[in-house]
Amino acid sequence: MISNQILQNTIEGIKNISRAELAVADIEGNVLVSTFPEMEINNVEVVNFARSQADSQSMKNFQFFKVYDEHQLEYVLLAKGDNEDIFLVGKMAAFQIQNLLVAYKERFDKDNFIKNLLLDNLLLVDIYNRAKKLHIDADMRRVVFILESNPDKDHGTIENVRNLFGNKSGDFITAVDEKNVIIVKELSDTDDSAQLNKIALSVLDTIGRDENHRTHIAYGTIVKELKEVSRSYKEARMALDVGKIFFDERDVIAYSSLGIGRLIYQLPIPLCKMFIKEIFVDKSPDDFDEETLSTINKFFENSLNVSETSRQLYIHRNTLVYRLDKLQKSTGLDLRVFEDAITFKIALMVVRYMKYMETLEY
Repeated sequence: MISNQILQNTIEGIKNISRAELAVADIEGNVLVSTFPEMEINNVEVVNFARSQADSQSMKNFQFFKVYDEHQLEYVLLAKGDNEDIFLVGKMAAFQIQNLLVAYKERFDKDNFIKNLLLDNLLLVDIYNRAKKLHIDADMRRVVFILESNPDKDHGTIENVRNLFGNKSGDFITAVDEKNVIIVKELSDTDDSAQLNKIALSVLDTIGRDENHRTHIAYGTIVKELKEVSRSYKEARMALDVGKIFFDERDVIAYSSLGIGRLIYQLPIPLCKMFIKEIFVDKSPDDFDEETLSTINKFFENSLNVSETSRQLYIHRNTLVYRLDKLQKSTGLDLRVFEDAITFKIALMVVRYMKYMETLEY
């Protein structure tokens, strides 16, 4: 079924060209869209025409036309006027709407196919058979993007994304819920990770970034066959989740850039709790004050460089050394030693992961 907005735009466009007044009603006689007052239309006459054997008919200064969807009557088109020119415009308008029905049905079939493909609901033989029927090239480079936006911000996000890609036959844009838009993008042989980042940024520029950082876009790795698209989707889904845990300042997250966060994300919570208890015994990184945590993070940012860290924190080198010594006494870990620093960094990431998982449980 075509949306009323599309129908309205279609008949208004035809009116602007032909100056003919048009309306579209359903088979129960309800006027869906019109370029003139609905009160001029007799609903009973529409119903009687729909039930008749005629495909077109002239009654009381109106031309009636039937619009079919695979031999099933879908709409009744009305053209105001009884001359031959109006009859010709009405026939053309009915033909245009019938073609729209075919196009939208094909897009709906493709949309269902892509959703089932992403969710691994198809057998391998079904993937290639259905792809062939829907004229989808099975051997193309593709990547999956997942756009997560604020659902309260704009209900037209998916249409904005579709307009950005210009309805290219090889690209598929679909939605799985009110928050996420999935983009299956067809790529050329020369497209690389830098190009993927540009595409992601252009999507964000189109829909607008959210001030509260509730708009993110993530993407998986490039795949070369249609059957592997679901893998790219799963990677993009993981990138979106892992990005929100460890890289919440980023708007664009690539699966290939997740690093150790990808491993931590797959750890069971009991194992994480055991690890934290072994490292900190009765303590937790949450027990450290803000000054200590900012010192630790800045030290890591500067690759364990004491001089540069003290300069950026505007403190004396000896003050930083004192803080690191104090932390070593408290935890048994000396962050100036690479192995201890790695252990501490991983522990901080594990705690962030555990806190994130706790929020999902409520």
